[in-house]
Amino acid sequence: MRITAIPQLYRNLRRWREILVVLQRYGLADWLSRYQRVPFRDAFKDRRGVSLAEYSREERVRMALTELGPAFIKLGQILAGRPDLVGPELGEELKRLRSNVAAEDFESVQNTLRTELGDEYQTHFQTIHETPLATASIGQVHRAVLADGRKVVLKVQRADIEKTIRQDIEVLTGLAMLADRVEALAAWGPSDLVRQLAPILIRELDFGREKQNLQHFTKSLSRFDDEVVVPQPVEHLCTRRVLVMQELVGTPISKIHAAPDGITDPSCDEPSPTSALCETMAKVYLSMVFEEGLFHADPHSGNLLLLADGRLGILDFGMVGRIDETLRETIEEMLIAVSHGDQNQLTRLIRRVGDPPPTLDESALAIDLSDFVGTYGQQSLGGFDMTGALNDISRILHRHSIKLPNQSALLLKMMVSLEGTLREMGARFDSLQVVKQFAHKTMLRRISPTRRIRQARRIYLESENFAQLAPDQILQLLTQARRGELRMTLMHSHLGPTVNRLVLGLMTSAVFLGSSLMLAFEVNPVLFPENPFLGFTRVSVMGLTGVVGSIVVMLRLLMAINRSGHLNRKGDD
Repeated sequence: MRITAIPQLYRNLRRWREILVVLQRYGLADWLSRYQRVPFRDAFKDRRGVSLAEYSREERVRMALTELGPAFIKLGQILAGRPDLVGPELGEELKRLRSNVAAEDFESVQNTLRTELGDEYQTHFQTIHETPLATASIGQVHRAVLADGRKVVLKVQRADIEKTIRQDIEVLTGLAMLADRVEALAAWGPSDLVRQLAPILIRELDFGREKQNLQHFTKSLSRFDDEVVVPQPVEHLCTRRVLVMQELVGTPISKIHAAPDGITDPSCDEPSPTSALCETMAKVYLSMVFEEGLFHADPHSGNLLLLADGRLGILDFGMVGRIDETLRETIEEMLIAVSHGDQNQLTRLIRRVGDPPPTLDESALAIDLSDFVGTYGQQSLGGFDMTGALNDISRILHRHSIKLPNQSALLLKMMVSLEGTLREMGARFDSLQVVKQFAHKTMLRRISPTRRIRQARRIYLESENFAQLAPDQILQLLTQARRGELRMTLMHSHLGPTVNRLVLGLMTSAVFLGSSLMLAFEVNPVLFPENPFLGFTRVSVMGLTGVVGSIVVMLRLLMAINRSGHLNRKGDD
């Protein structure tokens, strides 16, 4: 840990202690759960008195994050969308973190409104309901009626949540630095992970971003006005900590179920309302991905409503994802590779879009992907299991420690949530067919003359820039080489333990040699100075201690070498 981190450690000492106590309790419960007959196995209990050892590992992680507070709950919600990092099983359990968050008292909500909108904030409203409509880790939502009679909802940030989250980010940074030193955890790059997730947590604190997202999606989805509604923000009442927007009243998607006989009614040629709604959802979300490059990243059933006029209402634009043209093209190529059973091409694409570790076992990855393609590449369009396919590819990425960029992971999360919501409605829906339709449109756009001209122009500009910069840089390198100023930096990996063993071996050899000389010259104090014992007389105490100690250390080094590998490689002399 760097010296500059000491002030942060001291400032957050109390929070460090709280977090470590919780982690210790749940960590010990995880260890005790493996043993059925340990007498103190049930020493750790939850608030209902149930032994923590009775819960699964995934449940204990969720419970620990819940107990640690809002920042860790939000972190867990973000990680729920990263099955490539935590695995599909833990990711599924972390999705439950969106519920069971205690509401903040209404007086705190009023204080926040007073701070953000002024002391006369009540003049803007006829009424504000004290009972929250929904609660979350960052804020909570209340119904209200504006002075002009419009029905709205208020999203109000929790008091002191920004201070708490920034403090917890500092603690997480410290924990990640410690985790970097644990070989089993270092492969995931804990510090890099915290650096990626910290800005996401900070952005969640700015409701102004969500207001901008509402305005953007209102404009980009305007062609779907007859099918989709996005809440309109009340701009003059929106601040960094308060978001006021139009209230959408309808039936949550979670309460809508398709007819048991499927999407369509056999006695009618018209599609059922559920079928039409499913098609609208898929069309809108895939349009966001393949046409806009900006998508609503959390389409779970709680964020989707069926309005009275039959339109789809979309809520909660706090988390959105962006993908560039290159990533869209890679997705299309992946679909083609899976449908054609091209395991080699799929492997190359995953390496391109992901961040594989240096120790990646490419043959094992190829075997896993071959099995994946064999399972899903032969499925018919109507029977394609997209949720299973996305979860299986997440397991493969997690197994091989391949990390996805944030936006790629958000896209994966969105696709899993969308497919899960459609299945929750009970509808038989051919999601792959819709995906292929959009991919086909995008492929046509890729070969359009307009795109080719734009691509040629970009290549020309990049080539021109390279032609201008390259000669100067080459001359600079040659000048440095001629002057003897050219330097090369070599990076090493995992040499620390080897160097430590080498130094310890040299020191042990020196102690052994010196102790042997002490024994030979009978350096005082000595054992058995007068009467021999088993033939030993005048044995130097310091020499004997040094010899025994050095032999113990040598045996320890031999055991360490045996665990890590042989002295000679197979086949060497």
